[in-house]
Amino acid sequence: MKDFYVSRAGRDAALIARCDPVVYDQGGYVDALTEEQLRNYARQGFVTLNGVFSSREVQALCDEAIALEHDPSVREGEEVIREPGSAALRSIFRVHELGHRLAGLARDPRLLNAARQILGSEVYVHQSRVNMKPALDGEEFYWHSDFETWHVEDGMPAMRALSCSVLLTDNTPFNGPLMLIPESHQQFVACVGETPEDHYHASLRRQEVGVPDPVSLRLLAERGGLRSVVARAGSVVFFDCNTLHGSGGNLSPWSRSNVFVVYNSVENRLVAPFGGTQPRPEHVAARQRCEALTPLPAAA
Repeated sequence: MKDFYVSRAGRDAALIARCDPVVYDQGGYVDALTEEQLRNYARQGFVTLNGVFSSREVQALCDEAIALEHDPSVREGEEVIREPGSAALRSIFRVHELGHRLAGLARDPRLLNAARQILGSEVYVHQSRVNMKPALDGEEFYWHSDFETWHVEDGMPAMRALSCSVLLTDNTPFNGPLMLIPESHQQFVACVGETPEDHYHASLRRQEVGVPDPVSLRLLAERGGLRSVVARAGSVVFFDCNTLHGSGGNLSPWSRSNVFVVYNSVENRLVAPFGGTQPRPEHVAARQRCEALTPLPAAA
């Protein structure tokens, strides 16, 4: 299989023009997002929908996330990632299989049908996680393209995947909200450096390999600007797998939590990692559990 997005492998930093669609099949696979929402997604690489989930629904998801956070069997499992230099939880992976409500969230038609529409096919969960930003000491997530890692370390062939972030708490200017670079999804940033074996052990705590170089980052930010997703709990952000994004630390006295569901097209299942390393484990990148999801019945 030809690699159109060569990264790391001892090469210099470079910008490579995207050769995959952003919205597949002109968004005609199912009817979920409006034409304006699809246009915004295609142009910017993301779209924010406010007030998708009610306060009651959000509270139920929060309760389950908190229960997982305090479950001893979960805390000792490989799905838990801790903050650098701390015992505080940074992320819990595979939450769509650890929690009943979070499993339902992945199949909620408000999320799933939008993913099917954008990707133009049936989809499965490539990865899910809850990202926490503990009050006062939740650390940053540096700028990165998810696809760069998923391609190099997981073997995702094409840019036919997206992330869906459901805000479990209000995301304010002060608690480390998601930041994105509009239009950056149209350029693949080839990164410098070699990938260590089992790199995920370190990178999920603090990523230092597979991140954009300062020159490319500045160029893309000057072209597209920066956007911070400041929104109320219950809002949803869909963003393309190649959109550069990150978040600052949480210096506020209030914790911030978001749940992420990554949908990948069933026509884009993983192959051998393009970086030549061993595949990352199932809880980070699904290879075995990749059946097409069916939407749950819409709530009455």
